Formats: sequence, C-alpha cells, structure tokens
Amino acid sequence: MTVVRGLYERFRQLVHEAAKFGVVGAAAFLTATIGTNLLHFRAGMGPLTSNVIATIAGTCVAFLGNRYWTFRHREGSTLVREYVVFFGLNGIGLGIQLACIAVTYYLLNMHGKLAYNVALIFGIGLGTLFRFWSYRRWVWLAPPAAEAGATAGGGRQELPSLADRAAGAEALITGRVEAGQSAFHGGVPRVDAGSGDSGDSEVAG
Repeated sequence: MTVVRGLYERFRQLVHEAAKFGVVGAAAFLTATIGTNLLHFRAGMGPLTSNVIATIAGTCVAFLGNRYWTFRHREGSTLVREYVVFFGLNGIGLGIQLACIAVTYYLLNMHGKLAYNVALIFGIGLGTLFRFWSYRRWVWLAPPAAEAGATAGGGRQELPSLADRAAGAEALITGRVEAGQSAFHGGVPRVDAGSGDSGDSEVAG
C-alpha cells in the first residue's frame, strides 16, 4: 500500500489530468463519431470529408473542455496562440485518423459500416494518445510550482550553488572569529576561576 500511495502521490497530477482528459475526450469522440456516421451514411458525404467536418466539431468541444477544465491550472499564453497550436496538433491527430480510414476504405476495399467504424475508432485512439502528450508539452505547460513539487516528490534535490557554499563558509569563519574574540576582555586574556585561584593567592601574599 505504501508503494501504491507513493506512486499515486508522484503521478497524482498526471492521473487527474488523464481522467479529465478522458471525460472531455469522450464528449469529443461522440461528437466526431456520431457526426461522421451521420454525414457519411445519412447525408451521403465521402468517407474522408465527413470525418474531417465531424472531427473539426469534436475538436472545438475538446478545446473548450481541456482549456477551461482539464488544463486550467497550467500556464498558457494568449488565446489565439493556444487555439492555433491546438488546432495544428489536432491536424496531425486528424491525419492519423484519416490514414487509418483510407487504408481500410481504399486499400483494403472494406466499405461496410462495421469496418469503417473499426478504422475510425482505431484512428481516434491513436490520435488521442498523440493529442494528450502534445497538449501537455506544447499547448498548456505545467506551472513552475508544480514542476518544483514534482522534482521534490521524485526525491531529486539540487546541489547548493558555488555562491551558496561560499556564503556558508564565510558565515562559519565569522562565527568562529566572534567566538574567539568573546574569550578576551579589552585585549586581556580571560583567566578561568578554577585555574587561576592558586596563582593569584600567592601573588597577593
């Protein structure tokens, strides 16, 4: 249990982000999948065109959900930059989906509804893995505090810098000098009571 708890504490943020990303991804998945089937089998659009249109709609759902819920604690830049990078990365994810559909539909000549949806779901799965990794890396970055906490939680500590070491040595030397000076009173050595009683009594006598 201790090992499990330790792993959870170390990857807690990743687990929470993955869970939220899964919920948002499910909503985007339903939008893309249902939309693709409606446009292709009901509206009569081409297999790739229907998926492009439905995926764009699903991407809008994913952007809003991820920006304002999944990765809202992460640092971002301007909304325009986030939107451009987000859709650029989703373009790559869409290309992965289209490649799976194209291979099934045109190369394997499998035009049935089952084969089409299997290729669609497989492509969405691969694209989703790429999206999650790329969002965390390029769209919404981890805040500095979270990165510092993750480093500390992993047991990795940075060594003190050269300036910190020099300051520590200087403080140590200063402390020793002050301790030595406190043993003198006006430049006259202090004589302990125990060691100087006999000598003083003889001089006095």
